[in-house]
Amino acid sequence: MIITIFSCKRDEDPDKQIADFIAKNNIAATKDASGLYYQIIKPGTGNFTYPANTSITIKYEGRLLDGSVFDNGSGKEQTFVLSQLIQGWRIGIPKIQKGGEIRLIIPPGLGYGSNATGPIPGNSVLDFNIQLSNTQ
Repeated sequence: MIITIFSCKRDEDPDKQIADFIAKNNIAATKDASGLYYQIIKPGTGNFTYPANTSITIKYEGRLLDGSVFDNGSGKEQTFVLSQLIQGWRIGIPKIQKGGEIRLIIPPGLGYGSNATGPIPGNSVLDFNIQLSNTQ
């Protein structure tokens, strides 16, 4: 007798996970050529071009697709150098201007990949809401 056990969720294609999540939650997201999904909630104002050393000041919340929050910057504005952040943020944040807000749904390849990072399991799709208050 041969018994075969299949497990779909762990190895499920991230693009399918994201498409299902977007459909289930009725999110009006756009897919970037990189594979990043984003929804511009507020475009912000200005015409900033984001050089490599851009410093950004943001409020953010990061969740897994099950809705659990893994980071929110303690609810306070945080300042980062954009080039030092995960690729999903480097691609997504320049799509808005100061005062803007964006939702980024980031596949593992543009996030932390197969590496577990703190409370984030390896191969996780990340869901961020980001409010951009300043760029320099």
